[in-house]
Amino acid sequence: MDDQIKILQDWVDNSNSILCLSGKGLSQESGVPDFFQTDENYYKTYDFPPEAIWSRGFIEHRVSPFFRFYRERVLAPLVEAEPNAAHIKLAQLENAGKLRAILTQNMDNLHQEAGNRKVLELFGSVMRNKCPLCEQRLPALDILERGGVPYCPEDMCGGVISPQVVLYGDPLDHDLVTDGIFQVLSADMVIVAGCSLTDYPAVAFAHYFYKKKLVLLGDAVSSADVRANLIVRGSVAEILDQIVVNP
Repeated sequence: MDDQIKILQDWVDNSNSILCLSGKGLSQESGVPDFFQTDENYYKTYDFPPEAIWSRGFIEHRVSPFFRFYRERVLAPLVEAEPNAAHIKLAQLENAGKLRAILTQNMDNLHQEAGNRKVLELFGSVMRNKCPLCEQRLPALDILERGGVPYCPEDMCGGVISPQVVLYGDPLDHDLVTDGIFQVLSADMVIVAGCSLTDYPAVAFAHYFYKKKLVLLGDAVSSADVRANLIVRGSVAEILDQIVVNP
């Protein structure tokens, strides 16, 4: 066990109110790609950049191409995705009474699948889809399999069943943000996993943490990382898999 892992283990052992801020790097280790990334083939398939499609204005005015993107780029990669060792370790820490909450920028439900109960989803979840008019719900797998625009049955309201997520143009949920700030202020250790200290909104919450156990795990690098008290580079899953959860 190298020195950084030993320090991390000691801090975990001596903390009883850990908060985790998780980002896309953690999901990528479970095989979930960043659907905002483009390559030379992207524009052979889609007419608009992902940031434009993933917006409130786009879903309201170009609903069919939005759901094509949603099925192909967002939902399809989640079918085979499973929680990795980092997700599982965080669930073990919560079960041991050491982890108070997770604030995640991810929308894939992997923390909950691993067993975490207190998960604040800053951008919502693609696993929750409902009609804004009548609140009819539809599982993500059904949206993926049926194709087209997922309308409510006409005998209900005929509205569009849409993902319960924060799109560009949407505000963050005020109550969730307030809860997130409370969780940070109440923590005795903050683990930033799979994102950097410039990623919004993780950076905004990290600024509320004034104690001496701000830990950064993963390969995401930014100029703001100097704020961290401990940085462990590498796979988040491999790093956390080395940590022993002691009661």
